[in-house]
Amino acid sequence: MAVPKFLERIARLPEVLNVLGAYPDGLPLSELAAQFGVGVETMREDLVTYLDLESWGWTFDIFRKPALEFVQPEPDHVTDGAGRTVVRVVPDATPGLGAEHLSAGDLATLYTAGTALLEVDPDDADLAAALAVIAETMYGEPAATPYVGDWARHVRDLQDAQEQRRKVRIVYSRAWRPGVTDRVIEPLRLVQTRRGWEVDAGPVGPEGNLRTFLLSNVRAVEVLDEGFEPPSGVESLLTKQRATTTVRMQLAQDARWAARQHAEGVTVVAEDEETFTADLEMLAPVGERVGLIMLASGPSTRVIAPGSVLPGAMTLVDELLAHHEAAGRPGWRPH
Repeated sequence: MAVPKFLERIARLPEVLNVLGAYPDGLPLSELAAQFGVGVETMREDLVTYLDLESWGWTFDIFRKPALEFVQPEPDHVTDGAGRTVVRVVPDATPGLGAEHLSAGDLATLYTAGTALLEVDPDDADLAAALAVIAETMYGEPAATPYVGDWARHVRDLQDAQEQRRKVRIVYSRAWRPGVTDRVIEPLRLVQTRRGWEVDAGPVGPEGNLRTFLLSNVRAVEVLDEGFEPPSGVESLLTKQRATTTVRMQLAQDARWAARQHAEGVTVVAEDEETFTADLEMLAPVGERVGLIMLASGPSTRVIAPGSVLPGAMTLVDELLAHHEAAGRPGWRPH
């Protein structure tokens, strides 16, 4: 299962603390960052977040003692001619930072990562309580328990089936065509995207590809006793499954949300008050995803390149517009 980058950084902290424990006088932040192959600012942000998490009372073992402190050496004690912040372990100190010292963006990232973990284990009362503290810090008032969608109950079953290499029968509402199917899959990887949790699964189809299923579209899950073996070249297949195609589009400014929702990456190359042009990194089926963005953007939409995505996009647009018009809701048609 792909782990969010923020959680990867948090998971690195125990090793960072072990390294610092070997240097009673501390290490320059630049040297510590270099040891782990990250930038100085990234390392500083991770350590500040560690202090904040400890002050919130999170119960994870890695967030218990020791505390840390940052020290700016006197110029006479610096040998490289530049001031360097030193970070060191203070085993008996009480951290002085609190959740209010994190930016809103950091809090939102932490809240999102925590919610993802809660989806895997919805009965984790400690994690739910910690998320409530983050939410109260952001909004200034007590917040309700984080919402975990009904579909999230399938995450744990699929995760276990993946680890145990057991086949799973699912009832699935198809994403790109109407209808509900009953099929047996071989879960190979769970991934969290902006669209929610997705599972890349076998068996390998006649075209030599895996399939990806949205957990939000899974109606029922049954883990079977029958096992499976990953297909030959599974790593290559998984990489291919997440390979993207770059599509350059012009969209309405108020359709940025659609670009972020349906593309894996968005790079804006030009914009004005009404529209923006961006390179979108799109997973397959590219045409259908482009079609959904076109519908959200309206008449301002323009596919600049490649033109090969247009047939699939227009087919989806026509099908959806025909469906809505049949229901008495007329829509525009791109030209």
